[in-house]
Amino acid sequence: MPEVRWATAATALFSAGALAQLAGAPDGLWWALYLACYVTGGWRPGLAGLRAAREKTLDIDLLMIAAALGAAAIGHILDGALLVVIFAVSGALEALATRRTADSVRGLLDLAPDRAHRLCPDGTEESVDTARLAVDDVIVVRPGECIGADGEVLDGHSDVDRSSITGEPLPVPASAGDGVFAGTLNGAGTLRVRVSQDPSASVLARIVTLVEDASATKAKAQLFIERIEQRYSVAVVAATLALFFGPLAFGADLQPTLLRAMTFMIVASPCAVVLSTMPPLLSSIANAGRHGVLAKSAVVMEKLGATTTVAFDKTGTLTEGTPRVTGVEVLAGGGLDTHELLGLAAAAEYPSEHPLGRAVVAAATERGITIPPVTDFEARPGLGVHARVGTRRIQVGSPAALLAGCDGTARERARAGVARLEATGATVVLVVVDGVPAGVFGLGDRLRPLARQTVHDLAALTGTTPVLLTGDTHTAARTVADEVGIGEVHAGLLPQDKVALVRQREARGERVLVVGDGVNDAPALAAASCGVAMGRVGADLTLTTADAVVVRDELATVPAVLRLSRRARRFVIANLAIAGSFIVALVTWPLVGHLPLPVAVAFHEGSTVLVALNGLRLLREAAWRA
Repeated sequence: MPEVRWATAATALFSAGALAQLAGAPDGLWWALYLACYVTGGWRPGLAGLRAAREKTLDIDLLMIAAALGAAAIGHILDGALLVVIFAVSGALEALATRRTADSVRGLLDLAPDRAHRLCPDGTEESVDTARLAVDDVIVVRPGECIGADGEVLDGHSDVDRSSITGEPLPVPASAGDGVFAGTLNGAGTLRVRVSQDPSASVLARIVTLVEDASATKAKAQLFIERIEQRYSVAVVAATLALFFGPLAFGADLQPTLLRAMTFMIVASPCAVVLSTMPPLLSSIANAGRHGVLAKSAVVMEKLGATTTVAFDKTGTLTEGTPRVTGVEVLAGGGLDTHELLGLAAAAEYPSEHPLGRAVVAAATERGITIPPVTDFEARPGLGVHARVGTRRIQVGSPAALLAGCDGTARERARAGVARLEATGATVVLVVVDGVPAGVFGLGDRLRPLARQTVHDLAALTGTTPVLLTGDTHTAARTVADEVGIGEVHAGLLPQDKVALVRQREARGERVLVVGDGVNDAPALAAASCGVAMGRVGADLTLTTADAVVVRDELATVPAVLRLSRRARRFVIANLAIAGSFIVALVTWPLVGHLPLPVAVAFHEGSTVLVALNGLRLLREAAWRA
């Protein structure tokens, strides 16, 4: 990127000039290096400032370039070059962040396949670009393929992984009459799907649009100096011109008048104000980074502390996103104990690739149960698995499907067991041995460590209990919410629904922080005042869209970084008070009397160093613990 190349060149030239000056090289050498730094790092903000001036506005870019040139004019070229480097590097970082977000949004469309198998009127298939699909076309989706368009299943049975759209942790059974989404992953069955949405209007395409629109319309958060730059720039330029032309009009000498005006511009330049803001925020960014939270900019760190409401996604955020066996119930009449039941079910599920099957196998392995070999394994999409363990015929799968072949008494016992586990919010599978229901397993998502403590800490910190926004079922969402202490739950949400809820709260004056991990969370993260992504399981789009990333998925770091941000804001206010006091004193001095240039530079640079050192205190370990 050109911004990065120019900023790198300016930094290199400044470093070379500073080394040459310290080494006692000829003045012409380090002056030439500094002037080259001025050109490489200053032409872009200088040009932006001139364009703003042409539109009859003054911005901080033009003021800083003028101050840098003024410093060089009176022999303080090092100070001017440092200003140029600061501005060039900050502009490059902003451009880089913008480019990465745009690339990631475009990459989201790669989730949808480029080609689809369309059925022709004569019953044959043709491979076509998904962009050419039209409403009412019929496509064939084979096992393991991504679905090419939003539509309705006409024929077939399968399990569809919809986590990229809804965030649901488990594949959802799909059969005739069920809706499916583009970009979701088909399981072990073959589906015939009638296209119901033009590819450009699919849920996946709308996610892309939502992220782009939310990022574009999201109010640009600015640091303090950026919010006042127009008025401050006008005031400084006007005062400098008055100090220069006023005395000349009354016959004053040119050289002392120019020196006085340039001295005023240098002491009025907002170096100390800029450093009042940046060192505390950058120090807190570095401190948070050491503890596993990456805030992407100083603006993000400033905004985190203003959060008034936290909204959590469920799967992969409050929970780990991996199904686990949460309950086992042995049914009367099955003739098995818990150990035998788990062993037989794990044996039947061992060849399966279904997440529920892997959870059953993991539960048996954790208990040290030896898994026997199986024969005649068969996976039936949407129904479950069938296999033989020795002479026993084992079936593991959907209770609704398997209970149809059982007698009345056994069926009622099994239904009662299923109901008890479903009441806990678990997904239930039934184990049938030789035609007799032998037991039921409850499977669910496990909470992350300290999830409940995190919710409690955030409620105490913001004064508002966090809310839950999820695409999962209401029962599963309510179970997790009760476990962690969340009262307000919004379940069954699509990405646009999450965005609408976030915007409603923002419109009421709340500052919402959204914490999520999946592609379906990205639009809400973009629409919120701040978005935080879980780093280990987060989708690429979510990680890029988020303002901050919890690298190690430790939820307890979310309230910790909010506390650190609030402390950084207090440091910023204190630094601004210090810097403002120095600036007022220094700009008043040449107006009412004579301010020697060495004294001006000493006080100006001294105030800058003072606020910088104060901000660096947030690098300490104690700042994070506090």
